[in-house]
Amino acid sequence: MAIRHLVLLNFKDDLSPATRTELETAFVALSLQIDGITTFDWGINHSVEGLGKGFTHVFNFTFVDAPARDAYMVHPAHLAFVAQLQPCLNDVIVLDYDL
Repeated sequence: MAIRHLVLLNFKDDLSPATRTELETAFVALSLQIDGITTFDWGINHSVEGLGKGFTHVFNFTFVDAPARDAYMVHPAHLAFVAQLQPCLNDVIVLDYDL
């Protein structure tokens, strides 16, 4: 069964636009480096409801199955990206669900 993996990011207020762009690019690159990802998209929140609670970015992966998602979680490219990303965040939400 396919797995959807959503990542919502709340960046630190003092993060430079250049660093934010670098992180966006690095996140996109993960979708090209790791097997088992069938679809990937991302975007910046522009909801008019005002309920985003500071979360500005959403990254949406679809994995072929749970083992592919699990392999992604421990993949060296993912772990290196997480180490780069964590110091730049106020908060993160990760949600997975079956398709």
